[in-house]
Amino acid sequence: MSLLDDRKAAQHAPAHHPQDVSREPRTSGSGLLAGVLILGLVVRLAWINSVGFNSDEAVYAGQAASIAGDEELFPYFPIFRAHPLLFQTTVSLAYQFGTSDVLGRLVSVAFGMATIVLTYYLGRTMYGPRAGLLAALVIAVMPYQVVVTRQVLLDGAMVTFSTLALLMTAMYGKTRHGGWLVAAGAALGLTCLTKETGVLLVGSVYAFLALAQHLGTRVRTAVLALSVWLVVFAPYPVSLKFADRGETGQNFLAWQLFRRPNHDWKFYAEVVPPAIGWGVVAVAVAAVVVSRKRWSWRETLLVCWIAVPIVVFEIWAVKGFQYLLPISTPVAVLAAMGVVRLTAHVGRWRTPVTVAMVAAVFLSCLVPTIARIRPSESDTFLAGSGGVPGGRETGHWIRDNVPEGAQMLALGPSMANIIEFYGRRRVYGLSVSTNPLNRNPTYQPIPNPDLAIRRNTLQYLVWDSFSAGRSPFYSARMRRYVERYNGRAIHTESVSVRGRDGETVTKPVIIVYEVRP
Repeated sequence: MSLLDDRKAAQHAPAHHPQDVSREPRTSGSGLLAGVLILGLVVRLAWINSVGFNSDEAVYAGQAASIAGDEELFPYFPIFRAHPLLFQTTVSLAYQFGTSDVLGRLVSVAFGMATIVLTYYLGRTMYGPRAGLLAALVIAVMPYQVVVTRQVLLDGAMVTFSTLALLMTAMYGKTRHGGWLVAAGAALGLTCLTKETGVLLVGSVYAFLALAQHLGTRVRTAVLALSVWLVVFAPYPVSLKFADRGETGQNFLAWQLFRRPNHDWKFYAEVVPPAIGWGVVAVAVAAVVVSRKRWSWRETLLVCWIAVPIVVFEIWAVKGFQYLLPISTPVAVLAAMGVVRLTAHVGRWRTPVTVAMVAAVFLSCLVPTIARIRPSESDTFLAGSGGVPGGRETGHWIRDNVPEGAQMLALGPSMANIIEFYGRRRVYGLSVSTNPLNRNPTYQPIPNPDLAIRRNTLQYLVWDSFSAGRSPFYSARMRRYVERYNGRAIHTESVSVRGRDGETVTKPVIIVYEVRP
């Protein structure tokens, strides 16, 4: 869509699309929204504590515990590690009542519920109450949203603030009042204060303003909004400076920029559409296509909000399952708009067609959501997709049975983080590189594990199938250490998986070995 087309649409299309609003059914909006919220809460709470933390959850929960004054976890999880601390600080308020998995995850659920409400107001602001309600329903049961906002991850909270920023920007487009754009700058500041990758959405806003020049945005207003964003984000670099940890942020940024790719270019195409819901994606694409002749600033804003993160993360070597979560809310709004517009011209069949489309979209989200939130019995794991089976149980066993002061070597830092959180023992990662350019600067390498075992610096080895699946080289290396130093399995966690012959078999996923020099 060209800028000229955008201008023509703005000149000829009414600001509020009254043709959509006038056809809104007379329904109890608040009652239906309450039903959507109850549904969203149920799927976020179901089996929420059935599996323990994954690595990222352990880190963020550990940081929150350190902020709350947990002296046991502070040596393993210093407050300043990699990301800003707005979410961890919020979780620390709950941890004043004690560190627990459930409390941390409930904070994420609260952010997820807030996102549903904000999505409703976003859809209503852009396309009317009917679209707002449909968009809220999609977010309530979308696998991507549900899975992430059940975990102690930064991304769920970040999307709450990014959706608020999107809503403020939409209010600016609707009213042309500069105060809303400044408010969007403040909301984007909170987004970046939760996770620094939110800075990409600043690019989305400025791409939108560049393409929607008919809004008549003044340079002074745009600069003021940018200044407010900087002021709100400033506490993070300032706190690093005063805590004398400025080098931590710089080292982490350098590592993220130059680290080796962890997934190929097909990764997002393979994991994100099914996580959003194929039905939602299909209707959202159809909505963009049918909107060509009535394109306005609304579609420009939503497409910019989606396109900028996708392009940047596709180019960037580092890819993560939850990194594209900010696009979920504009996709939901596009899908809701698509249902409204696609069913607007089907005459007397409008009601059954609408019900069928809503049911198809709803089920395309709900069915995979239930499959994803059920307790996992898999021996493989995708970071950000849920908890790690057996990790919590292994950590608790180590805490109760391994002598204090003992040191351990895990396959990688992911399992090391989990064991340190639950087991309160120092754990190193075999795969952590000795080259500072090839490792997360917060992890300490073991230059010579062979020597460390012979000197009795390391007394236990922890093998896990999740890390072994990603790093067969280091798995084989650890197996050699186990054989060389007469390793004895002293604890095993297993899951039941279906074998190639269809029979259910028990498969070890975590094994703790005691080794002797």
